[in-house]
Amino acid sequence: MTTPPCPVTGEPAVRLVQWVSARLLADLWRYTLRVDVRPSFRGATRFGLWESPTGLYFFDPMRQGDAGFYTTLYSRLNIRHYPREGHPRAEFRLAARHVAAGNRVLDVGCGFGAFRHEVRHADYTGLDPHFSGEPGASWARIENLDDHLRTHAGHYDVVTAFQVLEHVEQPVAMVEAMMRAVRPGGTVIVGVPHVPAAHTRIPNYLINAVPHHLTWWTKAALEAVAARAGLVSAAVEIAPWSDVDAIVYWMERCSPVKCRQVHYRHSWAWHASALIGFMGGFVMRKLKPEPFRPDDEGASLLLVARKPAIA
Repeated sequence: MTTPPCPVTGEPAVRLVQWVSARLLADLWRYTLRVDVRPSFRGATRFGLWESPTGLYFFDPMRQGDAGFYTTLYSRLNIRHYPREGHPRAEFRLAARHVAAGNRVLDVGCGFGAFRHEVRHADYTGLDPHFSGEPGASWARIENLDDHLRTHAGHYDVVTAFQVLEHVEQPVAMVEAMMRAVRPGGTVIVGVPHVPAAHTRIPNYLINAVPHHLTWWTKAALEAVAARAGLVSAAVEIAPWSDVDAIVYWMERCSPVKCRQVHYRHSWAWHASALIGFMGGFVMRKLKPEPFRPDDEGASLLLVARKPAIA
């Protein structure tokens, strides 16, 4: 067994969290969400979930979902209006504090452009190669970041990526590209799911699995990726739960099984627990849409850092 390197620092992983078979994950995706992930797995027969020295969890081999996977998945999840206008993710509210009036904002992996509702005072551009929002939306560019940089390097005051970094095989390269998009002294903002958190304790939670999420983040890992990319003044804060993601919080609370060291397992008790957690979470989200508990780890982490200014 070869210990894989951390995708952020390049240092060897400190431990193997678990092995999980590609067949188990493929079956879970197929029967739970009716998504065929086998093309994205590209022949992999098993995946290791590893922990790096920064606390980052990562899958090896990394297998990023293809366009067909995301198109099918998001149609199954019916997330066109997620989050709803007027009900933003908490990380959107936190990030908007760093956007001044008139700032040029680039939102990488924008999806349906939900963040634009929080920065109406700015000049917003959404970027997504698989954009599926309103046809002809004036604020959206259907292209990847590398292509966009050919004509817009250094053009923006703020570049954001919410719940995107965990989907890519090379997170450092992505943050470096984001930094190239901002002017000297500009701001880079990244929101990611983290560990430990409620979603890492839900049994067989597919949203956290390959080929969807390839990495689970920590404060130290975010600080490391900022340093590797050459960003300065990095600060990481916890984004609390809001009504749009509260179902995940309640799923963990309602699930009889709580994952500790193993996160994926073929067990009827685990499958039943996941179903109970989902049903209970759906009901509880209606009853208490914004859960807060003093000892909870929050919904996600938000990195805010700057591109060095020219001396």
